[in-house]
Amino acid sequence: MKTLIRSALTLTAAVLISVASAHATVRTETGLSESKVGASETYRLNVPTEKEIATTQIRLVVPAGVVISRFQVTPGFTRTVKKDANGLVTEIVWTGRVAPMEYARFFFQAKNPAAAGEVVWKIYQTYSDGSVVAWDDTNPAEGPASKTTVK
Repeated sequence: MKTLIRSALTLTAAVLISVASAHATVRTETGLSESKVGASETYRLNVPTEKEIATTQIRLVVPAGVVISRFQVTPGFTRTVKKDANGLVTEIVWTGRVAPMEYARFFFQAKNPAAAGEVVWKIYQTYSDGSVVAWDDTNPAEGPASKTTVK
C-alpha cells in the first residue's frame, strides 16, 4: 500500500512539474536559467502549444543590455527583426505553425549585460484564433516571464 501511495505521489509531482514548466521560456543552450556577466551565450526559446489550436506567432522582446548577434534557422518559420536607432535588435517575431501538443525551439546567440542582475524575457504567443498569451509578468500566476540570472 505504501508503495502504491508513493508511486501516486511521485506521478502527481511529475505531472505538476511538467505543467509548471510548460510555459514559453528562454534558457541557455544547455537548459540553465543563469549565465555570466558579459558572456556570449547561445540561448533557446522553447514554446509549447498549450491550447487545442495551433500557435502561429511568437514575439520576443529583447531585454535591455542583451545584444543579439545571430540566429539559427528554424525550418517552417519566418523571422522578422526590429532594431533601434543604433542597430541593436529589440524584438524578434517568428511566424509559422506549432500544432497542439507540439513545441518549437528557436536558438539565438547573444552577449549578456555587462552588469549582474536578472534579465527578464517578455514573450507573446499568438494562437490561430488571434488570442495572445503574454509571458511577461503582467499576471505572474497566469503568464510568468522567463528570467535569466546574470552573475
